[in-house]
Amino acid sequence: MKFLIPSTLFLGLSALSALASDLPPGVVSARLLPGWVDQAGNRMSAIELQLEPGWKTYWRQPGDSGFPPSFDWQGSTNLESVTLHWPAPEAIWSGDELTLGYHDRLVLPFTASPQMAEAGSELQLAMDFGVCEKICVPAHVVMRADQPDVRPDPQILTALKRVPVPSDVVPGCHMTPIEDGLRLVVELPQSNVDVAAMEVIGQPDIWVSTPALHSGTQGTSATVELVPPSASPFDLDTEDLLITLIDDAGAIEMQGCSTAG
Repeated sequence: MKFLIPSTLFLGLSALSALASDLPPGVVSARLLPGWVDQAGNRMSAIELQLEPGWKTYWRQPGDSGFPPSFDWQGSTNLESVTLHWPAPEAIWSGDELTLGYHDRLVLPFTASPQMAEAGSELQLAMDFGVCEKICVPAHVVMRADQPDVRPDPQILTALKRVPVPSDVVPGCHMTPIEDGLRLVVELPQSNVDVAAMEVIGQPDIWVSTPALHSGTQGTSATVELVPPSASPFDLDTEDLLITLIDDAGAIEMQGCSTAG
């Protein structure tokens, strides 16, 4: 989702403190950490958002009413692809409404793969995202990275340790059509789940509700509704479903669910 902002904020790292008064509401600083180049020639870096105390920003799948962030790397040079490594989000409650995101500070690591390994890359990101205190507002920043450091950045390494661990488990599931899409029930492989999230890989235009967790004698299940742009029942390839489970011990991710049985 793109947010239309009347003016573009362009930030070089050296100018951040001087232009702090021009940042979106609730944002203290926004920058690309320089990072380092790994042995394969990829740039390991991170987006850092420092927020005012009490403010929050959203995860990639924010829940029923959050702002999903968007990323535009077209201003970069010698860039083939970017892979984001999202740390496990927090559960943020506002009354009875749950959203997933981060309080106060987000360090979002990414791997930037160059088109030509022997040449350097210049990284520029235009990012649209939401920030909230009592109300939520769209924000837009443009950031450039300085040249990479020689050694890995401990801040980035710490954030990478918080990324959900992939799991080979393929849980069972069943789905039924509803008026504007599908209802999907997934039988979770563990009972001690604090928060669950689901999304459809490569199809961000499919709205997915915040999972409702139900515990019973047969275990714990998570129920979501999926609504495509057509607002009608559709064929879902369950192999494209990404399920994230979060508890006190950390987070895991499972891809796909099985409708057999």
